Amino acid sequence: MLKQQNIKEDVHVEPLHKLESVQWDEDSLVLAFDKEISDKQINYFTLHDKAKKKYIYVFDIKTSMLMKAHNLNRAKIDRIKLSQYDPNTLRLVVENSSEINISHIVNSKMLEVIFESKLQKTPQEQVTQKTVQPSKKKTDKIIVIDPGHGGEDPGAIGYNKYREKVIVLEVSKELEKILKSRGYKVYMTRSKDSFIKLRDRTKFANDRNANIFVSIHANAVEEKNANNIQGIECFFLSPSRSERAKNAAAAENSADMSDMNMYGKDSYLNLLNHHNILASNKLAIDLQRGMLGEVNKKYKDVNDNGVKEGPFWVLVGAQMPSVLVEVGFLSHPQEGKRLGEDPYRKTLAKGLADGIERYFANCK
Repeated sequence: MLKQQNIKEDVHVEPLHKLESVQWDEDSLVLAFDKEISDKQINYFTLHDKAKKKYIYVFDIKTSMLMKAHNLNRAKIDRIKLSQYDPNTLRLVVENSSEINISHIVNSKMLEVIFESKLQKTPQEQVTQKTVQPSKKKTDKIIVIDPGHGGEDPGAIGYNKYREKVIVLEVSKELEKILKSRGYKVYMTRSKDSFIKLRDRTKFANDRNANIFVSIHANAVEEKNANNIQGIECFFLSPSRSERAKNAAAAENSADMSDMNMYGKDSYLNLLNHHNILASNKLAIDLQRGMLGEVNKKYKDVNDNGVKEGPFWVLVGAQMPSVLVEVGFLSHPQEGKRLGEDPYRKTLAKGLADGIERYFANCK
């Protein structure tokens, strides 16, 4: 006779992300979860039903759940529905009779879906739109732009031997020109090929009482992955979050970290983690949205790598909201080639300027 045995097995169940809130923020629908989400959890695709004359935009969010379905009304959009597609997938569906420009940003615990309708605006909306256009009037805002690397430190080297220090200086100069034309007071940590210690960059911004500090960089990966990884992203200061953020920070920090061991770095970053972190997060979101909005007008295949936290030494010590921008991957054949071209760099700079305008407009 066989005796029944009770055998205990360790079963790992991946916890679901619970949706805590969903709300409109101007032209964005913001979904807030109880835990951090990543780009890998978002599957975005579009459908066009020609017979029914419907444009359909679908976001599937993996390992997510909500308590009830939501019908989210929005003027001039036929239907927006948020529901549980299967036990492990939350689905957001947008349907409309005309095409809509939709982009999205994954930021920590939030998914922000940005709507830019191609529909004709009413006269009142046109007036409202005019009020947020770039203004040439004098402002009291001070901006410090920090072109990464320089001098003995070339930064990343990618397609056609393009050097990061050269590419980001060109983007920065164009951004400086645009911002000055809009009435801002702008300083550059470097305007030529010179080396500046990381700690001196934020000191430069502090000494000038800057309102924001924007450090501009370009990315690269090893040759075996060069064809597969591309896109733009923005970082704000944190000790560390994802492995990718750690790797990106390690590359940008490497030129000027020899005088501090890893324990010292992490301790200092932890100490300063909460300084201006909320405002820096908002600035990063606006810069990312600005760049995407501008480049997507001409270049439809640019990846949105999102807004992330990272342990970037160049941001430590800033007494104002500060962000590190990665304008693309020099190692990617197509993106690297574009970054070497003046029209693309000007498009990025225009997007960054628009993001800065949006940030200051929302701060009022």
